Amino acid sequence: MPSATHEALVELFKNRPTLAAEMLHDALGHPVPTFTEARVVSSDLTEVVPSDRRADVIVVLLVGEQQQPAMALVVEVQLGVDPDKPYAWPVYVTQTRARHRCPTRLLVVTIDAAIARWCARPIETGHPGLTLTPLVLGPEGVPVVTNAEQAKAAPEVAVLSAMAHGQGEAAEAIGAAFLAAAAGLDEERRTMYWDLVLSSLNAAARRTLEAMMKSGYEFQSEFARSYVAKGVEKGRQAGILEAKAQDVLAVLEARGLEVPADVKERVLASTDLAELDRWIRRAAVISDARELLPTTGS
Repeated sequence: MPSATHEALVELFKNRPTLAAEMLHDALGHPVPTFTEARVVSSDLTEVVPSDRRADVIVVLLVGEQQQPAMALVVEVQLGVDPDKPYAWPVYVTQTRARHRCPTRLLVVTIDAAIARWCARPIETGHPGLTLTPLVLGPEGVPVVTNAEQAKAAPEVAVLSAMAHGQGEAAEAIGAAFLAAAAGLDEERRTMYWDLVLSSLNAAARRTLEAMMKSGYEFQSEFARSYVAKGVEKGRQAGILEAKAQDVLAVLEARGLEVPADVKERVLASTDLAELDRWIRRAAVISDARELLPTTGS
């Protein structure tokens, strides 16, 4: 099953149809035709392959008033070694080429340098002269986006930058650049992208950016206010839960009952207010602290 990181990377290329062409040209130095539109099309290749095998994203570059396909780009996100891919990728390329009747390239995207090297190996199909060499966008090829204006113009590239370089020295600047661009995004993309960026940064950069958000420094926007508000609400809920859990333990201890470590751990880990309220009432009448746990029918 695809991971959350895999699905997030796929969404970047779907949300910005020009991203595949930009990375192919700007990051990898491969020419692409001048196009009037980049369109994400169906990645379902069931005419040839089973329904559970499909490309992650297929983008067609269109030209002219008639919107003729000039090039198709098969984008595959790869986060680990998969021995099936050298057999599936050539199918994706040939089927896409046949469907759209235009030159087709395979762009593999990964945020792991070792996986990038594995993906870049030529695939010998067995037919003389027919070898597929994937074009691979690894972390070294992803630009380091630390400029706010660049992030505003291409927020998906800024997110890629965080995912590829968020553990390095530029992490804080990358995060700040994205933060400056966040207010211009719709709520769904803003939330998803910020979660991706924040989870990709090193701990020091995360702390700095979260402090900036809470102080409103330079980014006093609806996004910043909503982010802080959610943090406050989350903290308030956590405080209520902790207080309820301590009440349960206090009642047990006041009645002179020994509270085993596993019972204490279970009570403190609860995130259900109704459960904690129920436990407070039970703590006043049970004769053994272990009777509090759900296994006893509570």
